[in-house]
Amino acid sequence: MSETVVHYQGGLRCRAEHVESGTVVITDAPKDNHGKGESFSPSEMLSVSLGSCILSIMAIAAQSMDLDITGATATVEKEMANAPRRFSKLTVTVHVPYALNEEQIRRLERAAHACPVHNILKPEIDAAITFRWG
Repeated sequence: MSETVVHYQGGLRCRAEHVESGTVVITDAPKDNHGKGESFSPSEMLSVSLGSCILSIMAIAAQSMDLDITGATATVEKEMANAPRRFSKLTVTVHVPYALNEEQIRRLERAAHACPVHNILKPEIDAAITFRWG
């Protein structure tokens, strides 16, 4: 189990602390929702979560094949809806800049789809993953 403590600091800004490491993340409400947009918004943190989870799970799978996917990227685009304000769509593009064989690609794509953040979004949010290899 891990623990995060989030403190509201006023001005639509929050400070989140990862209790085990002491690492701090600041969030701001986005400009289109009364905020200053000076940091990641809370909804953008879900994008961060999704992209880093996918890459981390893929990296674990890569290690089991003696591969290193350092330099891989996940670009996450979010679309919001209103009434109520919510995510309507997340689009993830994963780019692994290496030539891999079909079996390696299949295993890495399967790992990406096993990401727990991705899985908690389904089926309520369309969160498609596209892969670019090489």
